[in-house]
Amino acid sequence: MVSVIDAIYNRRSIRRFEQTKIPESILEKLVDCGRLAPSAANLQPIEYIVIDREDVCQMVFPALRWAAYIHPQGIPKEGERPVAYIIVLINTEKTTLGVQHDTGAAIENILLAAYEEGIGSCWIGSIEREVLKTILKVPDHCQIDSVIALGYPLESPVVEEMRDSIRYWKDDTGILHVPKRPLKDILHKNIYRT
Repeated sequence: MVSVIDAIYNRRSIRRFEQTKIPESILEKLVDCGRLAPSAANLQPIEYIVIDREDVCQMVFPALRWAAYIHPQGIPKEGERPVAYIIVLINTEKTTLGVQHDTGAAIENILLAAYEEGIGSCWIGSIEREVLKTILKVPDHCQIDSVIALGYPLESPVVEEMRDSIRYWKDDTGILHVPKRPLKDILHKNIYRT
């Protein structure tokens, strides 16, 4: 079993996937993990659409924008595209207060649970919302927040300490490198140090 700490340290965005179907029970478990995330005032405005039919996945894919820093290398090729998606919705009839916190907490739960199940994920916010709203018949009282692309990973990105840029990049062997700010640059004890 993967520990939460291990999942946090090792989970990275995946953009190349095996074409193996994810069991419906696992997809439902991922949504359930999102459902159990903290919610401001416990209003629970977040809802989800799970997509795992190949024809619907093919309609969703063109509405997503992939990895701007490594464009066009970051766009999954045919035969390496996600096999499922979770569309994260905000039901505005419930509330619009604090929804950015609710969605962030729910999505992180989903990403970590997916990692534990051996499933790669990519949280995508750069999407054509109106296109997806039409394809998926999303009602007007729901806003599309994000899309989580899912599939068994065909790549293993690595974290490295940020030096001169936050831009992720691929090396000559196709490995994705993801720079992260060093802990010493972001951790302040007792007072903000300059």
